[in-house]
Amino acid sequence: MTDTRGPKAPDGAEVETAAGAEQDKPAQPYQPPQAYAAPAGPGAPRGAGGAAATQRKPRTAVRTAPRTRKARLRVAKADPWSVMKVSFLLSIALGVCTIVAAAVLWMVMDAMGVFSTVGGTISEATGSNEGNGFDLQSFMSLPRVLIFTSVIAVIDVVLATALATLGAFIYNLSAGFVGGVELTLAEDE
Repeated sequence: MTDTRGPKAPDGAEVETAAGAEQDKPAQPYQPPQAYAAPAGPGAPRGAGGAAATQRKPRTAVRTAPRTRKARLRVAKADPWSVMKVSFLLSIALGVCTIVAAAVLWMVMDAMGVFSTVGGTISEATGSNEGNGFDLQSFMSLPRVLIFTSVIAVIDVVLATALATLGAFIYNLSAGFVGGVELTLAEDE
């Protein structure tokens, strides 16, 4: 075996040279050993030396489209109370829209003369010599149409709320057997 550490000095001299070398060097902060080479480039710390040669180069074809994250979720239970509240508010909104639409439609049809034309035809068809026949304009007056539409809207509110709540109960029962509805949600960036 050959000793490659260099010439050996006496025991005391070796300790002195090591202590003298430590005193000549300025104190450096402790740097733990790195598992990977230090990054090289404009923002990299200086003093990496030959580490830049072993650094991996970035890809030339970089993806320009943002990556979309996706998550698969399962609706395991629908709270019947919250379903009832939401369906009640939505059916009230639908009922108000129905009443407003009926009023607007009646006004448009009245302005176009539909009721007078159709009413005249019906009164001629159903009239006799002594009577005028059926009067469509008095039967299809705006207050009567709005009352009828309001009754339909109230019935719709009650039925839609009850059916949605019943649907939540039925969904909870079926989700207990089959696990519920699976959804895939994606995040836009």
